[in-house]
Amino acid sequence: MFERPYTVVLLVPTGIGAAIGGYAGDALPVARAIASCCDRLITHPNVLNGAMLYWPLPNAFYVEGYALDQFAAGNWGLSPVHQNRVGLILDRAIEPELQLRQLQAADAARATLGLNLTEYIVTDAPLGVELRISRSGISWGTIANPDSLLRAAEKLITQARAEAIAVVARFPEDIENAAQDNYRQGKGIDPIAGAEAVISHLIVRTFEIPCAHAPALNSYPPEPHLSPRSAAEEIGYTFLPCVLVGLSRAPQFLSRGAEEQRGRGAEGQRGRGAEGQRGRGAEGQRGGEFKTLPSPQSPVPSPQYPTDIWANQVDAVVIPATACGGSAILSFSQLGVQIIAVAENQTQIQVPPEPLGMKVLRVNSYLEALGVLVAHKAGICPSALSPAISSIRSL
Repeated sequence: MFERPYTVVLLVPTGIGAAIGGYAGDALPVARAIASCCDRLITHPNVLNGAMLYWPLPNAFYVEGYALDQFAAGNWGLSPVHQNRVGLILDRAIEPELQLRQLQAADAARATLGLNLTEYIVTDAPLGVELRISRSGISWGTIANPDSLLRAAEKLITQARAEAIAVVARFPEDIENAAQDNYRQGKGIDPIAGAEAVISHLIVRTFEIPCAHAPALNSYPPEPHLSPRSAAEEIGYTFLPCVLVGLSRAPQFLSRGAEEQRGRGAEGQRGRGAEGQRGRGAEGQRGGEFKTLPSPQSPVPSPQYPTDIWANQVDAVVIPATACGGSAILSFSQLGVQIIAVAENQTQIQVPPEPLGMKVLRVNSYLEALGVLVAHKAGICPSALSPAISSIRSL
């Protein structure tokens, strides 16, 4: 009997101080465990990025946060790839020695891991990253020169035929001491995570291409009481390796209706020259060549290619129990997906599922969530695994 692949989405929103997943790739063990009991795991860079550390998960899909929102809403599908050509953008504000460290990391990824990188580009103006923390304890940020970032990305896409974009931006060193100290001790929030999301969202939204970000920071003095959850960011000069690894096989995005364009070779969706879908000049970048997406009420497409993934193929979503207000989880809740809310993964925000009318299965820990996923994949009601089971009732 044919069974469709069991597909799980693992969400740990960025910059909200999640007890697990709010630090340097510390949700990666959760992702590894879930990937072992499902056929396809869809998650985002915040979960899989561990600075100098990463782990190859052949059945995991590395999907940036904005793209995950579009996927959950049914606007975009995911198309697996064997390999992406990854373009690298460096912020002009990065000092020469720190820039050299990033380029050496890129060369190491090419020589040691065999990744396919294009030429790199330096932005024509400093990006001007600024960091903020809201009163509710959420990290966010701004960039002063977004157009410079977009121009650099466009050149890599049109001239270097980049299929995914890695960005290294210079982040300010004057991070609030208390916030940085708390983060290094495994408390509080990641003060730079929100600003990182702004950078990747901008490129993904504009060019519909995979993107992830690595900050450029000077090394901090050794901290004797460093938390293991933050330690991955302290062992090297750059955070770039995990980003390059993730983007190297990140799925490409399919807009609604794009299935009709499949199979056209150089002239089709994947033919990315100046004439291809991804080769957008200045007039395409602002919408002149973008496809118009139908309304969210339109049915989610069914894949014509068996490897393509759309939101209606997701079986389960795992989320911190206090972080249920995001766009992706709200969309998934409308699809009848099994949502598993993990109470142990506390965050700085308090948005539980019940006031939102969201039907979820609450569990205490990720260990318990793994048991639920195994039972769900096997077609077993979790209550059947309990010693006490009530009698069937009349409607």
